[in-house]
Amino acid sequence: MSRHLAFASLIAVAALTCGAAQAQQFAFVTPPAQDQLVPAPSSEDAVNDSQIGDENAQLPPRLQRQVVDFPSREAPGAIIIDTRDTYLYYVLGNGKALRYGIGVGRKGFTWSGVSSVVRKAEWPDWYPPADMIKRQPYLPRMMAGGPGNPLGARAMYIGGTEYRIHGTNDPASIGQHMSSGCIRMTNDNAVDLFNRVQLGAKVIVLPQAAAPAIAANTPAWQAKAQAAIAESTPPRQRATDAHMSWNVARPNGIY
Repeated sequence: MSRHLAFASLIAVAALTCGAAQAQQFAFVTPPAQDQLVPAPSSEDAVNDSQIGDENAQLPPRLQRQVVDFPSREAPGAIIIDTRDTYLYYVLGNGKALRYGIGVGRKGFTWSGVSSVVRKAEWPDWYPPADMIKRQPYLPRMMAGGPGNPLGARAMYIGGTEYRIHGTNDPASIGQHMSSGCIRMTNDNAVDLFNRVQLGAKVIVLPQAAAPAIAANTPAWQAKAQAAIAESTPPRQRATDAHMSWNVARPNGIY
């Protein structure tokens, strides 16, 4: 495991996980039929889930995994990411969602759009994108999956982008805006979501300026939700249109 850990401190300090150099908008991408689950590595460097601690319990209460009230027009199984308030919602249906605390992109590395989960991997290897290597030439060109890997225990790849929803070797970054665009979760929460989400699941990343701050089960939440509806711009077409980016078709519902 030493070669995994050798890079860990460099990567944690740099606060880099993935991404593009600028904020972007992405259209929905239909996952190719050949996409499939990538199994855990079987080499001598393989790791297992016994190395995952109960990191969720160490998070501040607002960031811990919990079921919340969440009116939504999206079907159960959809993922809605509120980058402004660092929440990821997994829609359960019947006005409920499972909410996770997340880490998101720092200033200049935020993005929004509608896409899908096109690939899932256990203990994924990490290949820093070319633009990241250009900014940080000391980064490794490849790091095998393991405890020191910045992608953590699980990764869910977002179609049409270089971004992922993934675990992290830096749980202190949850609730922070410090990544290069990827969505970070504690490893135990990444495993929990990984086991629930299906390939092809819809992923909605809300624009920071438009994302409502949701405090479930409180009068303040109701007020904020109603304000979000009132202020939203009516869409030219439903946001479920697979060919329109979020910037063009902004939903007017509660997310």
